[in-house]
Amino acid sequence: MKRINILIAGLLMLSMQACGQQPKPVTQQADYCTVKFTFSKSAKLLKRYAYRSWYNESMRIPLAVSWFLTGDHTRGNNQRRNQQFHPDTDVKNPTTTQDYIQSGYDRGHMCPAGDNKWNQQALDETFLMTNICPQNHNLNKHDWNDLELLCRQWARKYGKVYIVCGPLLRGSQHEQIGPRSRRVTVPEAFYKVVLRMGKNPAAIGFIYDNKGQRQPMKQAVRSVDEIEKLTGIDFFHQLDDRTESAVEARADLADW
Repeated sequence: MKRINILIAGLLMLSMQACGQQPKPVTQQADYCTVKFTFSKSAKLLKRYAYRSWYNESMRIPLAVSWFLTGDHTRGNNQRRNQQFHPDTDVKNPTTTQDYIQSGYDRGHMCPAGDNKWNQQALDETFLMTNICPQNHNLNKHDWNDLELLCRQWARKYGKVYIVCGPLLRGSQHEQIGPRSRRVTVPEAFYKVVLRMGKNPAAIGFIYDNKGQRQPMKQAVRSVDEIEKLTGIDFFHQLDDRTESAVEARADLADW
């Protein structure tokens, strides 16, 4: 009977794979990807299959997008060739690709499509406009992409990393794109913070200006504490206080 059950389980797994079905993502351990906002800007939490987006409906951009990335999630057969950006009907006045036409900015992913080829739904949802910010083309193509690739390397090296990224808004006035009644805020810069757990926990942050000039990664490195002060967001707050204080104060690529 035991051998029969094992055989049946194996056949079911093969059937799932043949149908393109995959296991659901791992539950977010200790929910390290939940953030707290310490400023007054409103943010609507949108829970997706593989990420969370805290979206500001008046600025029409996400203020933070979080997800965890495992080594297995860095691989997959789903491709983005035929993917289309699409509005998110869960928010008021949803942004569309039309708002970006002739703006001079890319539709920049916060949670990357490349992190979600492991599952078709996860990949599709990265093209929701609530996961998108206006991003300089060269930044999107080069430095930001380089950082995404590095995070995948870290996920394979350490098994899992926790990531939060979003726009860095400086001052009270910001460039906007889109028709007058549908203006989308253009961030002055972008941040990304990364946490790994295990025997030697560590965290690191990055800030890239939203411009076309190349920005060396070493110069973009910041501590999580620094980025919290600039954004008004409390990252990784569900860590125990001692670990949180230690990892958020230090930022060194040599630790990774």
